[in-house]
Amino acid sequence: MIMSNTEQTLSIIKPDAIERNLENEIKEMFKNKGFLIVKEKKIQIEKSEAETFYKIHETKPFYNDLCTYLSSGPIVVMIIEKENAVSSNRELMGATNPTDAKEGTIRKKYGLSIDKNSVHGSDSVENAKIEINFFFKD
Repeated sequence: MIMSNTEQTLSIIKPDAIERNLENEIKEMFKNKGFLIVKEKKIQIEKSEAETFYKIHETKPFYNDLCTYLSSGPIVVMIIEKENAVSSNRELMGATNPTDAKEGTIRKKYGLSIDKNSVHGSDSVENAKIEINFFFKD
């Protein structure tokens, strides 16, 4: 029996990238790496929703700025799927700080700063389930 490692993960195209009309370029980067975009929607969230979403970071010094930023403009939330999606997505996104990110990654190409780094992706299969459910409650 062949076991498949197909996973789903959450990807967010953040306000800085939407503001610069990079939505389609970023989606193309996902597709070119073999990701299937299962569901997507463009939304704007309230700061209180961002606080709930980023609750895992609430003790960190950047928490308030992160929440303010994520709720500062429209975002595109996507469920993306492929084999080992979580690790593949993190690899494609690149390091949180765009200056540390490898060439060819989304954050190296489009990120402006640690805060305005254009994309978010789940950091584990468990968190992917929680984050997908946060935005796509069926």
